[in-house]
Amino acid sequence: MFNKILIANRGEIACRVIKTARRMGIKTVAVYSDADADALHVEMADEAVHIGPPAAAESYLLADKILQAAKDTGAEAIHPGYGFLSERAEFVKAVQAAGIAFIGPDPKAIDAMGDKITSKKLAAEAGVSTVPGYMGIIKDADEAVKIASEIGYPVMLKASAGGGGKGMRIAFSDEEAHEGFISAQNEARSSFGDDRVFIEKFVEEPRHIEIQVLGDKHGNVIYLGERECSIQRRHQKVVEEAPSPFLDEATRKAMGEQAVALSKAVDYCSAGTVEFIVDKNRNFYFLEMNTRLQVEHPVTEQVTGIDLVEQMLRVADGEKLTLRQEDVKLTGWSMETRVYAEDPFRGFLPSIGRLTRYVPPEETETVRVDTGVYEGAEISMFYDPMIAKLITTGETRDEAIAAQRKALDEYYIRGIGHNIPFLAALMAHPRFQAGNMTTGFIAEEYPDGFHGGVLRDEVKEAMIVAATFLNAVERSRESQIEGQITEPEAPQNRQWVVSINGDEAVTSIIPMEDHSVVAVGDKKVELFSDWIPGQPVLHATIGDVDYAMEIDRGTLGWTLTCDGVAMDVRVQTERAAALYKLMPEKVEADTSKMLLCPMPGLVVSINVAEGDEIKAGQALAVVEAMKMENILRAERDGVVKSVNAEAGDSLAVDAVIMEFE
Repeated sequence: MFNKILIANRGEIACRVIKTARRMGIKTVAVYSDADADALHVEMADEAVHIGPPAAAESYLLADKILQAAKDTGAEAIHPGYGFLSERAEFVKAVQAAGIAFIGPDPKAIDAMGDKITSKKLAAEAGVSTVPGYMGIIKDADEAVKIASEIGYPVMLKASAGGGGKGMRIAFSDEEAHEGFISAQNEARSSFGDDRVFIEKFVEEPRHIEIQVLGDKHGNVIYLGERECSIQRRHQKVVEEAPSPFLDEATRKAMGEQAVALSKAVDYCSAGTVEFIVDKNRNFYFLEMNTRLQVEHPVTEQVTGIDLVEQMLRVADGEKLTLRQEDVKLTGWSMETRVYAEDPFRGFLPSIGRLTRYVPPEETETVRVDTGVYEGAEISMFYDPMIAKLITTGETRDEAIAAQRKALDEYYIRGIGHNIPFLAALMAHPRFQAGNMTTGFIAEEYPDGFHGGVLRDEVKEAMIVAATFLNAVERSRESQIEGQITEPEAPQNRQWVVSINGDEAVTSIIPMEDHSVVAVGDKKVELFSDWIPGQPVLHATIGDVDYAMEIDRGTLGWTLTCDGVAMDVRVQTERAAALYKLMPEKVEADTSKMLLCPMPGLVVSINVAEGDEIKAGQALAVVEAMKMENILRAERDGVVKSVNAEAGDSLAVDAVIMEFE
């Protein structure tokens, strides 16, 4: 086995590979850019080599620097992680030419599967089901419209070299096909340096289900079950699980065998994933093969007990697979959510900055956190805004979901926007809990964007009880500080007015030896907790339910977050509550006649001029952020009063792009 490996990546995947290598007694070398000098993967590795400026094109994507770092440190092999150079055949050839092992498949397989057009042709030849479409090169938008209308709408336009949702558009009409082709081509050129786009039939009510494969250099290939990845936003996976709640054993076997057949057709060795689209009748069609470790690989590890990184290392060292197909058993259920630095209340726009507080849930047999950050770390504008992957496991799907919901409630992140409220809302959604999902789930259930989760009555009552308890603990602590003006009555002898979501409740609290009894009106509720002031999460049993609530101190109470819903909860004396109602309300500024930049980004184009009449839905400007083009459209008819930005400008969040009369 290798003595030392270099990891040509960063963030959580670099940390993930280091963990397995460390367990196997293998030394690791990290590489880092200026932006990652203090990153967790740098701290965890045995050695670290600086490779350039923050921009990936000047650091993590420079094959020469990666190779030189491997040579200088004596690394015998390179693990590419995912993204960056992981699926670039030329990089693999250079690694092998330097006498260094590549922990992944051979260049032949990467080349064949990396091009979506070529891969579909090979899949068809290997007897794998494929989606109807046009695999040739399309010269311009007009030809794209003609082909799309011949295939029949809806169609999917995809960049041949694409991935991660970039260079991908769905079109339901000639106009959308024309506009979508241009945007897909631009994104493909910007992200991959390859502007080829192809078109295929868009399968309605589709599920995205993928098969994990594992092959060695001796011709052996097996499949390790499937992952359900249908919960997506803009073609980016948000929730993944294993197994799929939709597949039966016969379909699982058929998909697995086709994935193996395709892998053998390209002499695949290492871990890889064959992705399928599955319709409502369980007909499945090949999408693409990812010739690397997937972001969502942990759920497969949890239900199979197989460490995929370890298998990749062993295969790269020339070992034969010791696993046979009949050895693979799926036990229990695993759920993964991707915790991102993005603001779900502002259209999921990236949020960059420093993690002023970062307290993940405690890792247990049922909870796993794969991350590359720590408290005080910075989420940079230069890389993917992933904070962590939260993985939970249970004997059943319901147990895995319940564990995920509790772990999300315990995840305390401050300093940047994050998508935990949205993830919690997904876990609580009845349709998701029933396993009734398609790749259109988010678009269908949140057509106007995400505006917050639903405050359930039982959670509201629990927050009232919790706030009364927090108030009593804090006031009791404050009363012990010397020099304080003592209150005439102890907190437990008073009545309190708790205000939440526009409603009020009168409460009181009686501390007992090992718990507290909180009266909410005429109802008495027992609360058990060992919370002390300063802890960011309240763990409490309220009634007979275990809760985890994030706590943020406010002027007159707390902001409590539970079940993905954040609520301002005021706890006041009856006199203070009466006076509070007399306070004037702050009126928010009117921005309805402005087009604000929704994210930090680069203006690609301004599509209108001062004095132009505009119609609702018309494209006004295009802003690029993290290599994704965002078309900003008019919300209503009007006239452009002024234009305050031009192509090439770098704008901050809420910068005024234009104003309307």
